[in-house]
Amino acid sequence: MSINNRRELSLLNHEEGEVVRASHHPAIAQLDAKSLAETRKRLRDMRDKERTLARQKVREVRGKAEARGSGTAEHLQERKQVFASALRRVNKHAQRMHVEEARAAHVEASKKALAMRRAAGAAARPTPGKTASEGMNPVESKKTASKVAPAKVGSVSQATKNAQAKRDN
Repeated sequence: MSINNRRELSLLNHEEGEVVRASHHPAIAQLDAKSLAETRKRLRDMRDKERTLARQKVREVRGKAEARGSGTAEHLQERKQVFASALRRVNKHAQRMHVEEARAAHVEASKKALAMRRAAGAAARPTPGKTASEGMNPVESKKTASKVAPAKVGSVSQATKNAQAKRDN
């Protein structure tokens, strides 16, 4: 569930409100990597603290723990959601910055590789060396020659066919 900016600021004190306000659109674009990491850490700590307090309140309501402080679990849950959504925005922006940096590095490496390739010039191809003047020479087969005369090759099977035909008649 999204919470509008006015409701967010009504749930937070001034210091927390400044941290959350820095996670919204115009301000988050102004942050560099270091301040983005600091904001992420502060938001994570605040979210974890609110989550712990909300769980404690739920335990108190169930009778599993002693009462510590005032407030309701719903109020603490809403505060935790404010910090969680701010942390989500900061993480998304950090990921976008990382992708942009990687893309810029990749483009720079590609330009450098292209410049190196152009500076190297065309690749020199080796000469073909000796070539045959009349083409390839035939190579004799190393198979042993058949000892059966070519006229006799099919005669055995033909003789069998003839004998079978005589018996059938």
